[in-house]
Amino acid sequence: MPEHYDADNSNSSPPVAEKKKREGVKMTDKQKADLKKHMGKSGLTGSEAKSNRMKMMSRMRKGESIAKAHKGIMKSK
Repeated sequence: MPEHYDADNSNSSPPVAEKKKREGVKMTDKQKADLKKHMGKSGLTGSEAKSNRMKMMSRMRKGESIAKAHKGIMKSK
């Protein structure tokens, strides 16, 4: 009988890779207030506003200011 059919190895299964959790960086209350103020005067449609807000939030969590995040998003359009 081949070795890979050995009774000792019958119960072992391939290792399962664990999912890595993303460490969330929460926005401060000041950042939230600044973003709300910025989005209030944006004048975008519903879906455009949501997309823009999500992009801004992503950049702000990385430490960018409102102005820098806005400039980067407008530059990439």
